[in-house]
Amino acid sequence: MKFRAIKENHLFGKAYSKGKRAVTSALAVYVLPDYAARRIAKSDTRKQIKNRYGITVSTKIGGAVVRSRCRRIIREGLASVESGGRLKQGFLVVIAARSAAPKMKSGEISRHLSEAFAKLDMYNSQNV
Repeated sequence: MKFRAIKENHLFGKAYSKGKRAVTSALAVYVLPDYAARRIAKSDTRKQIKNRYGITVSTKIGGAVVRSRCRRIIREGLASVESGGRLKQGFLVVIAARSAAPKMKSGEISRHLSEAFAKLDMYNSQNV
């Protein structure tokens, strides 16, 4: 599954400062409504509103190999959470790895993501 990525630094900053936050032992998840979602959906071939995701891993976590592995594991956990089709769409979602994340497998990360999304009320009520 291909994710629409957040690449602009100002969007990360907005999510950190104005977004809602949920913290677990492995991850911190920030969610902010994406006001450009409709405009982006018009250029999409399927015309669907989607979430945009940003994954950050600090240098405090480890070297480049550890950080890249951590990003891959988070992406895989996010794919398993997204595949359920229950997440609300049209948000900027920034996932920041914490020190416990590199030691975890993708199944554990997906549980932490599900927990954080539940705290942030990101699940559609009719599909629960």
